[in-house]
Amino acid sequence: MKVAWTFSIQNRAIKTISLLALLPCALSWAAWAASLPHTTRKTLDRPTEIQGYPCDKGYAWFFDDEHLSRCTVTREIPFGEARIPAGSYIALTHDGAPNLVQMSHDAPILGLTCQGGSFLGPGEGSVVAFYPSGKLKLCFLARDQIVLGVPCAHGGFFASLSGVDPGVAFDESGKLIACRLSKDFGAQHRGERYAPAH
Repeated sequence: MKVAWTFSIQNRAIKTISLLALLPCALSWAAWAASLPHTTRKTLDRPTEIQGYPCDKGYAWFFDDEHLSRCTVTREIPFGEARIPAGSYIALTHDGAPNLVQMSHDAPILGLTCQGGSFLGPGEGSVVAFYPSGKLKLCFLARDQIVLGVPCAHGGFFASLSGVDPGVAFDESGKLIACRLSKDFGAQHRGERYAPAH
């Protein structure tokens, strides 16, 4: 009887600790979600050009002032300093600047092969992010590549299972600021996060 009672107390303690551990995560997610601008989802009956973007039929999201927030594009288009393939899912800032894209398949951007597509669909794949100026901010590589002289590892969901995957990140001038190494480089080892001092 004493063993069962002790086990019951341990189970309650584990559940309480688990809930307390999840609370900060839930609060930080709520704070992040609250900081996002409000959008409304609408259904497009047919492909429609919206603010210069060829949005496909289906769902599109709009900011409260009716500016386009997100949609899936029907054809290859310029997006920031990239050209993104048809079927890609784009997201814009409130003032209409490129924010991010989830590409329908792997595609070249500035000499890199950035990851796209997903078994769940293009809206669930790796993200390519841009600065409001349109300059490339972040991409997850489709394969190991040399980026500005640095051996950077392919990225995305499955690569992140073996550790933190910062993707390949750039500052607005185009300087490499982070990637996960695909092989030893300088004093650092394969798999470590490369982040040169500025």
